[in-house]
Amino acid sequence: MELLEVKNLHTYFKTKRGTVKAVNGVSYSVESGKTLGIVGESGSGKSVSAMSIIKLLDGNGYIDSGEIIFDGEDLVNVPIREMMHIRGNDISVIFQEPMTSLNPVFTIEKQVSEPFIIHQRMTKTQAAKEVVKMLSLVKIPNPESVAKQYPHQLSGGMRQRVMIAMALACRPKLLIADEPTTALDVTIQAQILKLMNELKHDIGTSILFITHDLGVINQMADDVAVMYCGEVVEKAPVKTIFGKESLFSHPYTEGLMYSVPRLDTPTDAKLEAIPGAVPHPLDLPIGCKFAPRCKFATEKCKKEAPKLTAIEKDHSIRCFYPKKGVRNNG
Repeated sequence: MELLEVKNLHTYFKTKRGTVKAVNGVSYSVESGKTLGIVGESGSGKSVSAMSIIKLLDGNGYIDSGEIIFDGEDLVNVPIREMMHIRGNDISVIFQEPMTSLNPVFTIEKQVSEPFIIHQRMTKTQAAKEVVKMLSLVKIPNPESVAKQYPHQLSGGMRQRVMIAMALACRPKLLIADEPTTALDVTIQAQILKLMNELKHDIGTSILFITHDLGVINQMADDVAVMYCGEVVEKAPVKTIFGKESLFSHPYTEGLMYSVPRLDTPTDAKLEAIPGAVPHPLDLPIGCKFAPRCKFATEKCKKEAPKLTAIEKDHSIRCFYPKKGVRNNG
C-alpha cells in the first residue's frame, strides 16, 4: 500500500535571471513501512522534491503543478496553516547538519518536548518524561542528564540522535531523512543507519532517504529513485539497481556506481569519474539532460528528450539506449 505518491511534480523558483525549474515532472512513491532512497549529485533536485511535500520552500519557491498524495490527501491543496499540523506529527524531517537544526540557546529537553506539547497537547511535565523515553529509544546514554544539556555540549553523533528522537516523537507515518549522515564520521554513520533501520521496524515508519552516497542507499533502501537535473532518470527496487542480473541501467546510475571506491580495485587503477558537471538549471541542454556528460550519447540524445519508460517489471529508465553492453556509440 502506497503511503505517499508524488505525481508529475513541478517545483520552481523565481530568480532575477529567470524561473529555475528545480523539480521538473518528478514522480515516485513510498510504500507503508518501506524506505525509498533518492540519490543523485548536488543540484539534482532531491531535497527540493522532498521539501515540496511539506511545503518547506524558500520565499521565491512554489509548486507550479503536480500532485502529492499523502495518506489519501493531496497536500498541494492543503493550506499552510493545516500543513503546520502535519509537519512534525504525520511527516517529520531529519536535516543534514544537526548543529544548525538545533537551537543553541535551548536545552535538549525543551526542543524535543515541543512536538509532544504542540501535537499531543501534553503538559511540560508529561513532555519531559516522554523526552527521556525518546532519548533512551535512540540509545543515548544517561538520557536524564543529556536532556538538561545544550546542543554544543554534545558530539555530532549525539546531536543527530537527538534530531532523530525529535523527528520520531509523534510516531510519524513518514520520515524524510535529508542526508542525515553526511556530517558524521564513518563509524558514527554506521551506528545512525543501524539505529534508523531498527526504529523503522519497531515503529513502522516509512522513510524517504535522500543521499548522494550509493553505499548508504544499498544499506537503507527498499526502492531507489535516481535524480538528475530535476528529473527521475531511473526507478527500481534496490536489488535491481545493485544486482548484476538486470540487463538494463541508466548511464548516469552506472557512472555513480563506478565512481564509488571498492576494496577489490587494483591499487594502480584510477577511480572512474563522470566527466563534466551538473549544468546550471537556467542553461539546461536540449534533448537528454545527461547527454553532454554521457559517453554513449548520440545525435538523437542531443536533440530529443527521452521519456521515463518501463523497461522491466518495477524498473523504469529515462534513456534511448538502456541496455547494458549494446549501447549505441554512433
